Amino acid sequence: MGEEINVLALVKDGHRYIFLYDESSHDELLQTLGRNAADPDLNFSWYDAAVMSQRVRALRRDKLKDTTQSESFYRKSA
Repeated sequence: MGEEINVLALVKDGHRYIFLYDESSHDELLQTLGRNAADPDLNFSWYDAAVMSQRVRALRRDKLKDTTQSESFYRKSA
């Protein structure tokens, strides 16, 4: 099975911010959100970066929890 691609999107005041990332680029995505918030030419605030960062971290926690539960289930059934 191939690597999953995650999509994170924000539509704000007619602007669209769409980020595609996989689990190996999680940290790079968080840095990119910060760089975008620091760019005065973008309509992307530090608040936007914080909210999106929280979403990314929550999704990662959920995936890790799901993976751990699946592995536990398969170990018990084997």
